[in-house]
Amino acid sequence: RRGGPGRWCRPGAEPSQGEPSGAGMVLQEPAGAPGLPAAGGAAAAPAEVRLYRRRWAVLLLFSSYSLCNAFQWIQYGSINNVFVRFYGVSAFAIDWLSMSYMLTYIPLLFPVAWLLDKRGLRFIALAGSALNAVGAWVKVGSMKPHLFPVTVLAQVICALAQVFILGMPSRIASVWFGSHEVSTACSIAVFGNQLGIAVGFLVPPVLIPNVEDVEKLAYHISIMFFMTAGVASALFFLVILVFKEKPPNPPSRAQALIQSRPAAEYSYVQSILRLLRNANFLLLMVTYGLNVGCFYALSTLLNRMVIHHYPGEEVNAGRIGLTIILSGIVGALISGIWLDRTKTYKQTTLVVYIMSLVGMIVYTFTLSLGHLWVVFVTAGTLGFFMTGYLPLGFEFAAELTYPESEGTSSGLLNVSAQIFGIAFTIVQGQIMDRFGTKAGNLFLCSFLFLGTVMTAFIKADLRRQQANLENEQT
Repeated sequence: RRGGPGRWCRPGAEPSQGEPSGAGMVLQEPAGAPGLPAAGGAAAAPAEVRLYRRRWAVLLLFSSYSLCNAFQWIQYGSINNVFVRFYGVSAFAIDWLSMSYMLTYIPLLFPVAWLLDKRGLRFIALAGSALNAVGAWVKVGSMKPHLFPVTVLAQVICALAQVFILGMPSRIASVWFGSHEVSTACSIAVFGNQLGIAVGFLVPPVLIPNVEDVEKLAYHISIMFFMTAGVASALFFLVILVFKEKPPNPPSRAQALIQSRPAAEYSYVQSILRLLRNANFLLLMVTYGLNVGCFYALSTLLNRMVIHHYPGEEVNAGRIGLTIILSGIVGALISGIWLDRTKTYKQTTLVVYIMSLVGMIVYTFTLSLGHLWVVFVTAGTLGFFMTGYLPLGFEFAAELTYPESEGTSSGLLNVSAQIFGIAFTIVQGQIMDRFGTKAGNLFLCSFLFLGTVMTAFIKADLRRQQANLENEQT
């Protein structure tokens, strides 16, 4: 088992001393640099670098409850007009059910990131999945037209859960996956969230037809809410049973170096300050916020855009949203695999950003042509690049900020995205009401152009890759 680099081990190989039986070790990478510091500061033998089969169960479970939470984010916006009539509120009030996710994230990022560093991944996973289930059950109690405040409360609880979910993909990938698969793992983790948005576009228009009878409408809404609550509860119990803090041995040399660092050397406040002094990361934080903020605004207002040009097409509006997300999932997986093979973070990010801008421009000028199939094609192309950009930002940030916590860097990216998402959603909604959908989409295009220019100035300071290379040479 201590053969050369990349030596494959038999699936049934006997676990080493101290390794839990059934851990499922499948691959051993060469150990890191000799003499990694022990907790007491003295030199010690390096930890063995191993991969465990459990990593796939952890990743799948995270993706699943992230999916459920993302579904709850967009389930109101995808049939905005139906909920406007059911609750007797304005379209802007329904938009705020989506924007509550963005608003809640901003002040709570730092406390949750601190909890991640102090209490670890398992605590964060339990909190996120539990809040997601609680919010889903509160929604079950909001199925009367006069109970809109209850559904607002439920959505805020789900928004709290999102704070424990959104910044985790890169952290889970780094803690559980090897250097040759970390970007792919991050893409799969993001994939769950995006698939949830896709389901949120597809399922509500199918389950909840736009009928006049309020009692029938309440019945159809109850089906969706009960199904969601049941799934969220099952996922919470699976997290209790399956989700572990970290594998017995680190999966990569870079992670071994982080785990060997004495706890006393780490300061959360100093970590934040170092990130905010990192010029390349600050540029990425702004450009990520611009791109993802445009995506949030587009997702929230998509139903209103499509219904404006194609009245009565609520189901197809959901399918267009589904097309955007599914094509983006493909883009995210391809970009993750590409990064693992080429490590061209800067070049790939810039190309995807440019294509997001091009896709947004084409979508803007084809939305009003009167042909739904054209909208499907252009929206799918836009989604492939704009949604595919999400894991690129997380992984590029992890490279630029190593050895800082991936949860903190991802969290700062998401704060930027939430701030821009709220601003873009409000402003674009107002522009659409006064000047039409084309003017609103051109507003987003201008900021995507700004983000493209700023991305070109980010230097590819790949610190995590450098750490892996230096240890391999040592």
